[in-house]
This record gives sequence, C-alpha cells and structure tokens, in this order.
Amino acid sequence: MRPRSSRRIRLTTMFGALLLLSHSAWATDIMDVYQAAVSYDPVLGAARADLAAREEIVPQTRSLLLPTIGAQAGTSWNERSFPGANTPDQDFNDHYYSARLSQPVVNVSRWFTYNSAKATVDAANLSYSQTEQNLVVRAIDLYLAVLRGQAAVDATKAEEAAVQRQLEQVQQRFDVGLVAITDVLEAQAAYDAAVVRRIQAVGDLDIFFVRLNTLAGQPYTAIDSISEELPIINPDPANEDEWVKMAMEKNYSILAAEAQLDAARLNIKARRSDHLPTVDGTISFSRNVTGGPSFLGDEIETTVYGLTLQVPIYQGGYVNSRTREAVALSDFSAENLANNRRTVGRDTRNLFQRVSTDVIRVKARLRAITSAESALEATETGYEVGTRNIVDVLQVQNRLYLSQFDYADSRYNYLLGLFLLKQQAGVLDPKDLEDLNAYSDSTKPVTRITSLAERSAGN
Repeated sequence: MRPRSSRRIRLTTMFGALLLLSHSAWATDIMDVYQAAVSYDPVLGAARADLAAREEIVPQTRSLLLPTIGAQAGTSWNERSFPGANTPDQDFNDHYYSARLSQPVVNVSRWFTYNSAKATVDAANLSYSQTEQNLVVRAIDLYLAVLRGQAAVDATKAEEAAVQRQLEQVQQRFDVGLVAITDVLEAQAAYDAAVVRRIQAVGDLDIFFVRLNTLAGQPYTAIDSISEELPIINPDPANEDEWVKMAMEKNYSILAAEAQLDAARLNIKARRSDHLPTVDGTISFSRNVTGGPSFLGDEIETTVYGLTLQVPIYQGGYVNSRTREAVALSDFSAENLANNRRTVGRDTRNLFQRVSTDVIRVKARLRAITSAESALEATETGYEVGTRNIVDVLQVQNRLYLSQFDYADSRYNYLLGLFLLKQQAGVLDPKDLEDLNAYSDSTKPVTRITSLAERSAGN
C-alpha cells in the first residue's frame, strides 16, 4: 500500500476543518462529533506533527547525495618596513575570494541511507493512518458509551417507577390486612435499591458526556440516538479466514512494521558500505589581489578540477560496531513484525467471532424481553391469587428491566465490535461513520442531565 503524502494529509485536515465550520458548534450526530475531533484531538494533532518531522529525514539524507557549494572571502592590511636598509616602507592591502563545488560521485553508504530514510517515512505515514483509524474507533466508542448510559438510565427509571407502583399497591393491601408487613418492607427495600441504581446511572451518563466532549472539544448537551431500524447482520464477507487474509494485507500496524523492516535492512547495507571507498568530484576557483610587489603580478586567478578518493582503512572498530547495531535493530524489526502479524491474526479472529455472536445475542435478548414481560404478567397474577410472593414479583421485574438494558447494550457492543473488526482488517474509514449516521434518530435525543435536582428526582 502506498502511503499518503504530507500534502494530502494537510488537505484532508483543511477539508475536515471546513466541514466543521459548516456545522453548528452544538453537533448532534456521530459525524459531527468525529469532524470536531479531527480538528481538536491532540492525539491526532501530535501524530500529524510527528509525521511532518519524520518526513524531513528524506530531504536531509538526499542532500548528502547532492552538490555542496561554499564560498569565502578575506582582506588584510599589510605594513612592511626594512630597518637598516635603504628601502621605503610598503603599506598595502591584500584581498581574495574563492568558491568550491563538491559532488559525491561514488558513495554507496549515502545511497542506502537515503533509501532507508524513504522506507522510514513510509512507515511513519502508515502509522499516521493507523492513528486516524484509532480516532474513528475512539469517536464511535465514546458516542456509544453515551447511548449505553442512556439505556441504563431508561431501564433504571422504568424499574423505579414500576417498583414504586408495586410499593403503593402493597401498602394499600397491607392497610386492609391482605398482606404482611414483610411484603411492605421487601417492596420498600427494592424501591430504595432502584432509586440508587437510577442515581448511579444518571451520574454515569454525565461522565460519558464529559468524555465525549473532551474528545471533540465541544460542550454537547444532547446527541442523536440510533434507530431501531439499524440492521444487525453478520460481517461481510461471512468467512473468518477471509477477514484474516484481508488483515494480513491491509492492517496498518503490519504494513508499518513491514516498512520499518525494509528501512532496517537498507540501514544494514548502508553501515556495511561504510567500509567502501568514496569518490568526490570538486571544482574550485579563487582570485587573489595584492597591493604589494609580487613576482607573478598583483592579481592571480586559479581554477582547479579534481577527484578525491577516500579509502577508510581503520576507524577503531566504529564501522563494525555500527553494522552490528544495524543488524540487531533489523532483528528487532523482524520480531516486531512477526508479533504484529500474530496479534492481528488473533484479534481479527476473535473480533469476527465476537461480532457473529453479537448478531445472535441481539436477537436472543430481544426475545428475552418478550419472555420477561410474559413472566412478569404471570407472576403478578400469581401474587394476586396468593401463589407467588412479593419477592418473586420484584425479582421478575428486575429481570425485565435488565433484559431491556442488555438488549440495547448488545446492539452497541455489536456496532463497536464491527468497527474494531474493520480496523483490524485495515478497511475502516470515516465512510463507515457516514453509513451509521444514516440511522441517526433525532426524534429521540439523549440529553445530558447536569442539574443536581434533576439527578436526585425520580420520574
């Protein structure tokens, strides 16, 4: 895969900033959050600056293959006297200027160093692309965390309301002598526990909003939910080995490690080439002007054309040591690549199984809600006729609302797993966020609860 150039990165960043300006600061859907994060996220900004710095390695190493030109000039005042001789003193000025051009003709070490630098920049570009993918995952992860937090709030509020009604009914039955005081105490304990869970869920929701706002740099107070119409389907292709093959070819961490290994191997060649002779071509010109007497005249111009051969014979073991260092670094890069391949292969298989399981789990948890509703209805009927006690009713109620949260949670886990799977395969793109954004539901926004009074209040 050919890495993108820094110019393309800058254009992408500018485009993202323009998209951000076209939206209100109070974004409501996942694309708004992501576009804000592209411009604000310091992790991506640091990676962008790091890439810009690393790209300068190429012109620096290329400059060692190009001509170097230098010039110098000087002037001096001379006062000459001849004590004891019948010769007048001489006061005069000398000045000169010169220029020299040097061009490497044969320097194998510098050539390999230049190619190693290009491979290093390729690796840096790929690492930057991986950071871009990470931002997509972080955006969807934090966005879904808010939605998951709202699902917990909804479930705990519904549970609290139901238990409160149950408590009121039990109290009424106790007042007329139909049930024992233990039923009232059990219902009261269940209600108090439901209140605590609801308060905790509301507090967690606020924390999730803070995390999302920190990523995007925007004070969001409401975001769109995701429609129930979102299809929960198996990964495409529906073959684990095909996903692993895709990951081996496109995963950015693997591609970056491969490029880094190429750079390390070229660096070995560069260090070994330090033993080889080098040849430089030179052209120099100088002009000297003197105000004093000179046998050759008061002006001299000299042009010299030359070739310089340098043969390294012994440098105290420096070249051998640098070669051994380069070999060790190449071994490190090879082991790092092997580890990346194994890790990516393992994670890709695990994520494929996770997403496939989540598809089944979502459907099963939807059925579990229906079953829990039927069980609650039957248990309440049993309580009315005296075959079930209040503890049974409260437990079944708790299972119902837990089932409702589990269903929403499994949908969000499915989405996050799918994005992680695409990231491992190297095919994750902001376009995936756009596809998800098509299922945004602005009619059911998730709203941040910041008031302490609202957090403490029930329904």
